[in-house]
Amino acid sequence: MSAGMMIALGIAIALIGVVVSARFQGRIGALARPVSLAVGALLLILGAFNGIFFYAEPGFKYHVRTILGEEKMVSDTGYNTYLFGRYNAWKNAMSVQASADGGGRVQAEIDSDTTSADLRPQTLVFLDQVDAQVTATTRFQLPDAEEDFLRLARQFRTPANLLRTELIPAFQETLAATASLITAENYFSGGRNEFNTEFQNQMQNGIYNVRRKEETRNVRRRTGTANASLGTEQEEFGDDQQVVFVVEKILDATGQPVRKPQNFNKFGINVVSARVTNVQPNERFRSRMEQKQDAAAARSVAREQRVQEEEQRLLAITRGEREVAERQAAAKVEQIQLTTEAETRKQLAVTAANQRAEEAAIDRDTARIRLEQAKIDAESRQVSADAAAYEKRAIIEADNALQQKLDAYVKAQGFWADAFAKRAVPQTVFGGAGGGVGGTDNDVQDFLNIMTMRAARDLSVDPGIAAPVRAGQ
Repeated sequence: MSAGMMIALGIAIALIGVVVSARFQGRIGALARPVSLAVGALLLILGAFNGIFFYAEPGFKYHVRTILGEEKMVSDTGYNTYLFGRYNAWKNAMSVQASADGGGRVQAEIDSDTTSADLRPQTLVFLDQVDAQVTATTRFQLPDAEEDFLRLARQFRTPANLLRTELIPAFQETLAATASLITAENYFSGGRNEFNTEFQNQMQNGIYNVRRKEETRNVRRRTGTANASLGTEQEEFGDDQQVVFVVEKILDATGQPVRKPQNFNKFGINVVSARVTNVQPNERFRSRMEQKQDAAAARSVAREQRVQEEEQRLLAITRGEREVAERQAAAKVEQIQLTTEAETRKQLAVTAANQRAEEAAIDRDTARIRLEQAKIDAESRQVSADAAAYEKRAIIEADNALQQKLDAYVKAQGFWADAFAKRAVPQTVFGGAGGGVGGTDNDVQDFLNIMTMRAARDLSVDPGIAAPVRAGQ
C-alpha cells in the first residue's frame, strides 16, 4: 500500500468515525469517534512516514525525485527522505551472462544471487566460417559520481532499459567482433587465452576496426615422420598453395589501432571483468577435429615407434662402442701396467746402479781413507821401528849389546845343560885318565867349556868387567 492510499484511508476512517458518533447516540457513538480518530491518525502517521522516508538496501544506489522537484542519488544504507516523490533502485554492478540454462531473463532491480541479465548461449562465427555456441559473462560497474549517475538515470530511466538497450547489445557485439579475429582451429589449437584477452580488451577499450582479406600463400610441403623405415629420408605431402583468411587491424597516424568506442563508457560505466567460459563448435568441425586428433595420434604413435627404432639403433651402437671402449680400456690398463712395471724395473735398476755407484764411491772413499790410514800407520810403525832401532842401536852402542849377549849366552848354556842332563849314560863306565875311550864327566865338562867359550867368542862377549867410565873422561 502506498503512502497516499494510507493517508487517504486514515482520513476516511476518521471521518467515518465522526459521522457515526454524530448519528448514533449512546455507547456506540461514544466509542466510534475516538477509535476512528485513533486508527485514522495511525494510518495518517504511517502514510506520512512512508511518503517521506524509504529504506536504502546495501549494494544499491537510488535515483530519488522529491515532490519539490529535487533530483539526487542516494547510496547510503538505511532510511533516506524522498518527500512524497519517486525513487528507483540501481545495482552498483550489473552482470550480463550467456549460459547454457539461460532463458533471456532480465531482472535488474531484484536483490538476489542471480545475474542482472541471463541470456541463452550466443551463436558466433569464427574467421574460418565455423559457427559455435559460446557462453560468456561480463560485469559492469555503474558510476559512483552523482553527476554521471543522474545523467545515466535520465537517459535510460530504468536499469532494465539500460540492460536491454546498451549493455546486452554491447556484450553481443563485442563477442561477435572478437570471434572474427581468430579461426576456430586456432582457438582450439592454443588460442583460447588470446581470445579471452581480446574479448576483455574490446569490452573495456572499444571494438577494433578491422579489414578481412583472403590470401593465397605458397607454403613449403611438409615432410612426413610416420614411416620409420625411411628414417630421415621421409616423403613430402600436402599442397604447395594454401588459402588463408587474414584480419588486419586498421591503424591511425600514430600506429595505434582504430577502435569503435563503447557507448556506455560515456556514462561512467566500467567493465570489471569479461570472460568467455565455453565454446562449442558445430558437429562438422568437431568431427573434423576428431579426425585430426586421430591422425595426430597415429602420427604420434608412428613417431614414437620411429623414435623407439632410432633408440634401439643408438642402443646397439652404444653397446658396440661400450664394448670397444671396455676393450680399449682393458688394453690400456694392461699397457699401463706393463709400462708401469717396466718403468718400475728401470727405476729399480737405476736405483740399484746408483746404489752400487754410491757404494763404490763409499768403498773408494773408504779404501782411500784406509790407504791414508795404512800410510799413517806404516809411517807410525816406521817411526816406531826407527825409534826402537835407534833405541836398540843406542843401547847396543852404549854397552855393546851386553844384555843381548848375556841373554844369548845364558840361553846357550841352558841348552847345553839340558842336553847334558838328558845324555844316555850306562850304569857302569870304564875309563882312564890316559888316552883311552872318553865319556866321563870330565870329558863332558871339557866339551861344555869349549862350546861355551866358542859361543862367547861368537857373541864377542868379554867376560871381564871393565872399569866404569866417568863423565868427562
